[in-house]
Amino acid sequence: MTIPTHTTLTAERRPLRCGEKPTEPKSPLFVGALGFAQFGLFVALLGPVIVSMALKVNTLVADPTGRTSALGVVLGVGAVAAFLGNAVFGRLSDRTTSRFGRRRPWLVGGVLVMAAALLLISQAGSVPVLALGWFIAQLGANAAFAPFIATLADQLPEKQHAKVSAMVGIMQNVAVLAAAQLATRLTDDMLGLFMVPAAIGVLGMVVFALVLPDPVLETPPPRLDARTIAETFWVSPVRHPDFGFAWWSRFLIFLSSFLFTTFRLNFLVDRVELSEAEAAQAIATGILIYTAVLVVAGWAAGVVSDRTGRRKMLVASSTLLFGVGVALLAHADTVSGFYWVEAIMGLAFGIYMSVDMALVLEVLPNRDDSGKDLGVFNMANAIPQSAAPFLGSLLLGVGVGSAGPNYTLMLWTAALIALVGAAVVLPIRKVK
Repeated sequence: MTIPTHTTLTAERRPLRCGEKPTEPKSPLFVGALGFAQFGLFVALLGPVIVSMALKVNTLVADPTGRTSALGVVLGVGAVAAFLGNAVFGRLSDRTTSRFGRRRPWLVGGVLVMAAALLLISQAGSVPVLALGWFIAQLGANAAFAPFIATLADQLPEKQHAKVSAMVGIMQNVAVLAAAQLATRLTDDMLGLFMVPAAIGVLGMVVFALVLPDPVLETPPPRLDARTIAETFWVSPVRHPDFGFAWWSRFLIFLSSFLFTTFRLNFLVDRVELSEAEAAQAIATGILIYTAVLVVAGWAAGVVSDRTGRRKMLVASSTLLFGVGVALLAHADTVSGFYWVEAIMGLAFGIYMSVDMALVLEVLPNRDDSGKDLGVFNMANAIPQSAAPFLGSLLLGVGVGSAGPNYTLMLWTAALIALVGAAVVLPIRKVK
């Protein structure tokens, strides 16, 4: 048996340098803080998308059709900020030479801006002010989120990719459940509806920033030129085809998902004929079912993926199953039918979220630019948030009459989009 020397132990335990590939597993403290930060940020960020923003819009707009249009505009405008923020702040964090590290200043500063914007939203008296507040909130949240996701590439060895990605995906969806539960309890308190989740988001990210062993970028990067700025929003799919296919898969499943979640409260009110309070409670129960299934499926898929090294088929099959769930939802006109579909979609998304990020971490073009590259990848999350409200509003308006918005057309379109998302994973070569 070889006895490790003092020199060897010192080399293994020394802090990682910027761009260095990690080999040692991260501690439970780090992983726990990572999960708490993900939970907190998404409680604050997804609460408005799920229920809160629709409730706020309904206090400002009386007409049902006008409400869906206003909601689509507000969420769409905010998603433009998410699109810009992911790549820009990911790139800036790659180049940050602060003595506090590359990522830490953005983690803390971003969530503070988000919290201030959510306060503005809670007090907004018009739809334009609401849209402005959501734009700023998304900008701040993504100033934190892009560097946060980059820490996965910075800190995690490959043997932890799927398990930790599973935990991150699970915590995101537990956050959805928590946000929905908070919304049902704070429906009549607009300040609490937005600021209680904001406080949780700030706390989670500050705790993670304190735990994060964030290396300092010792060599100042070259000055930004026009080409570098343009490349902030671009990774060549010709030079990096696996990354491109992974990007399109994420874009399509998130577009499919946001087509439904953006209008879920209105769907339950219009199609299932629930009151707003009943619809909010049904969403909370549905998310509870969805999350319970997701947690079990996601953790199991992460363990299996890390042990077998298989990523691609799990991502493709889960995306296909998600599309099946969305198609079934087009025929759900009862609360029980809605709950069954939530279970199917939870199973699919649990598998997807646990394995997809592990796949992406293995096809990144450049470790030194992981913040920028993951920022580009996160556009596949952000663009659907912008596109889905506008596309959904158009689809809901096709053939509208006495039957109300055309949810059947919207949901079948979402199902077909998910089907294409499953197919584009298959050409990836670098990952099994």
